[in-house]
Amino acid sequence: MKLKFDKALSLVAIGVLSVIGTVQAAPVYEIVNIEDFDLKGTIDGTRNGYAMAVNSEDEVVGISKGKKKLSTEDIEGGIIDVEDGISDAEEITYSVLTPIEANNFTVTTSANAPEGAWRPTFYSLAGTTNPTDVDSDGELVVNSIDTFFYGLNSNGTKVGSYTGEQKTLAYEGTSTTQELWYYRDFELRGIAVKEGVEFSLLPPYTTYVREQDADTSAATVELGGSSVAADVNDNNLVVGYGSTALASSSVDRVDTCITTAEDTDTDNPTPLAICVQNSQYPDSNSRRYIIYQTRALVWDLNNIDDAGVPERTELPLGLTPATDSTLIYTAQALGVNSNDDVAGRSHVYRNGDTDKLYFDAAYWKKDASGEYQYNWVAMDDEVTSSIAYDINDNGILVGSYRKYIGGYLRDKFFTLDTNNPEQGIVIPNDFQTSLSDLSSKPKDINNKGQVVGYIESTYDKEKPRPKVGFLFENSTSEFFNLNALLTCGSKGYEQNTDGEWARHQVSIQDGTGEILTYNTDIQVVEANNINEDGTIVGTAFIRKPQYQTDATTGNVLVGENNLPLFELDGNGDPVTSYLPRMVILKPTSGEACSTSDTVENVAYERKGAASFAWLFTLPLLWLRRRVKK
Repeated sequence: MKLKFDKALSLVAIGVLSVIGTVQAAPVYEIVNIEDFDLKGTIDGTRNGYAMAVNSEDEVVGISKGKKKLSTEDIEGGIIDVEDGISDAEEITYSVLTPIEANNFTVTTSANAPEGAWRPTFYSLAGTTNPTDVDSDGELVVNSIDTFFYGLNSNGTKVGSYTGEQKTLAYEGTSTTQELWYYRDFELRGIAVKEGVEFSLLPPYTTYVREQDADTSAATVELGGSSVAADVNDNNLVVGYGSTALASSSVDRVDTCITTAEDTDTDNPTPLAICVQNSQYPDSNSRRYIIYQTRALVWDLNNIDDAGVPERTELPLGLTPATDSTLIYTAQALGVNSNDDVAGRSHVYRNGDTDKLYFDAAYWKKDASGEYQYNWVAMDDEVTSSIAYDINDNGILVGSYRKYIGGYLRDKFFTLDTNNPEQGIVIPNDFQTSLSDLSSKPKDINNKGQVVGYIESTYDKEKPRPKVGFLFENSTSEFFNLNALLTCGSKGYEQNTDGEWARHQVSIQDGTGEILTYNTDIQVVEANNINEDGTIVGTAFIRKPQYQTDATTGNVLVGENNLPLFELDGNGDPVTSYLPRMVILKPTSGEACSTSDTVENVAYERKGAASFAWLFTLPLLWLRRRVKK
């Protein structure tokens, strides 16, 4: 998932929307992972954090992302508190000539977390190592496996995905300095953790088999395939998607790799595994050349065979492809309720018209014989695409569709009663009394009909629009900006001696010896999950000052006092920006903050992996280390 804010967020605009989106009976929320007016929302050694799911036991899973770019020279003497400011993130590139370096790490937290209440804790998935681990020589250990958590159930079963571990081959080629080739067995694989036991959730298709004919030899190539586990219910039924066949366009690519590897007339031909890996990696335009037919899948963790493999079911596609079709058809399962009903999306011919191929929201329910049947969420012809994210135990499905509104493509949140689908989708009016052009996406719905997600917060036509988390009460059609429901302390305010609320002021000393100040600000920008008690998890922005960096190396500039230099504006104040952090909101009996202020526009930063969905934290004393490749 790519998460990015290119526009400064105006608190004036947010304040206006907050008033519009608030009613007298609105609930009140408190951010519980705040400490000293700072969000504790990522693990040490990383830059950004995202909370993805919360269960009935208030256990939370998430992702920390984006290793920070700080050299030992930047922290000479070990006295820079890297939590004080924003450094650049390491840029992760993919090449068969360089070691694979992970940039995404799974985390958990709870009120009883070992690192402290609601502090994220690194969770080792698929043998991964903590981003701050060092070896016996004091060198930083580089982990090659990216890991992601997307969901968990009330039993503590966690689901997500991970990448293959780095492997190497001796290099043979024209370079006189290259020693190794680098590759992995697969790009992405679903995973579930039940009672501490990890289960790899394989897709149906992992291996390319070429039959021998008059012109070509027989060949078998392990491609690894691709799979993702997106959600799990309390029945331990996991839903997601995975590869079912190699796309026809990719067959030629793999055949070329086979031919190249078998070419005896070429000095040092590229090994087959390396050629395949090079095509699996995204290029500079994020395009991959080995791609798959993809289908929605269900894995049953209560039905494990003797080899430890969960039973897998492929859900029906929304259409029957022509036998000679070379198109790529995709279906994805993204949410599941306790009745084993599944929400997601699939390619479909709308109303059976083969001239109208769309990628639309869908849901799957079992028939009387226990077989899953595909159901299309009906859309009009003006809708370019749609998606369903979740479905609750009452059969209420939530999703969004995309269409032109006022000449611009917008995403609009909808609900559908799958028990009465003939009634069609319902589009909430969000902050207006009629359909607005604010893009909105729901991410989750609980059994009380409470929906959470994100929505745009300004009405600019030509500029990127900042987003805020929302809460929607399906039973009353009330729509809330989550920031309008927060207590003052959860928004970065503190009471002064007169009992009035004012922004908490942070003081930092920079490399010149000057004391700089800036105001704390916290904004909830995305809500990903809500449990039955109303606990909400997602992402919030926290304001931080920006370090000065070397234009060539990107390293942080340090003053004679061994403290970092900060970027300053024309008034000598620190230039601030925003970082995404895991956020946990719990209902409270307190009062929502009525204090409002006008602050200067500042640049927002939100960069990501995931969906998703991204990281920022290191210890106070960072010892001299070298990265060990």
